Amino acid sequence: MTEEIAGIKIPDSTLAREATELVRDAATPLVYHHSRRVFLFGALRGLADGLTFDPELLYVGALFHDLGLTDRYRRTDQRFEIDGADEARRFLDSHGVPILDSDRVWTAIALHTTPEIPLHMAAEIALVTRGVELDVLGLGYDFLPDAQRAAVVAAHPRPNFKPQILAAFTEGLIDRPATTFGNVKADVLAHFDPTYHRTDFVEIIQTSAWPE
Repeated sequence: MTEEIAGIKIPDSTLAREATELVRDAATPLVYHHSRRVFLFGALRGLADGLTFDPELLYVGALFHDLGLTDRYRRTDQRFEIDGADEARRFLDSHGVPILDSDRVWTAIALHTTPEIPLHMAAEIALVTRGVELDVLGLGYDFLPDAQRAAVVAAHPRPNFKPQILAAFTEGLIDRPATTFGNVKADVLAHFDPTYHRTDFVEIIQTSAWPE
């Protein structure tokens, strides 16, 4: 029987079930429940905005978007968003998903911390960002009816979410601070890592090899 939350049917294909299993196995409950809320909030926003989107692609994008914070999939040589995007592409490719679709999911994950730009792209890309922005930042909080938000949170609770997600971000980034350059996650390390030194765009220009 297909699961339904706040009027949104959870994708139930073999691919979707395997995606759920992979994320549940690799991620903490905090990240798993957050990722499912991202899908639900994104799908609800998509329906409210009258967008046409592929629920399965949105589901994988939402579920995999924070895999770069997990011990199993995190690296230290690239942005954490790329960790999740790369794993989503490998997963979709292994299921024979067309490359244009897997590229769309890759982009949705890679850009989910980049303000504004994803909202002007394909629906699945925009809606991963919409879901993240609502669940983490509260952007668009009043756009969805109270009953819909309540149904999502009842299914996937968020107790003490704010400090816990900030701690998860810090832990996932503290050993790769250079990857936060030009990224909102630089603010996380600036708040919670006393040894962090923010890379300065202006300083890079002023001290480059160019004489003038």
